[in-house]
Amino acid sequence: MPLVLIIDDDAIIRAALRPVLEADGYEVVEATDGREGLRAFRARPADVVLCDMVMPGMEGAETIHALRAECPATPIIAITGVAGRALSTARALGARETLKKPFSFAELREALVRVLREPVDAT
Repeated sequence: MPLVLIIDDDAIIRAALRPVLEADGYEVVEATDGREGLRAFRARPADVVLCDMVMPGMEGAETIHALRAECPATPIIAITGVAGRALSTARALGARETLKKPFSFAELREALVRVLREPVDAT
């Protein structure tokens, strides 16, 4: 059962995603910001990380950068509800997929399948 780490400060987003992912056979761990997400990842590395780009404290860009430095092979899906460069920044930092909120559960499922089956490029 693949482990998904959701890093998002929005409790509503986390609460909406958890049951859908669990119903699809994923195990889910939640974190409310980048620092908590890194602690959770270090305690139990996830198979894929779903990371919001705009959070208080440690934002998504910092979080993705830190995750890439520690575990370059772990796929990251960046999400954001703000317009602008956040998703292109996430891609530049190593996110394998990006989703603009609001995204559908089908879009999330497709992104998860893609990142979990793609060959790993840890460079």
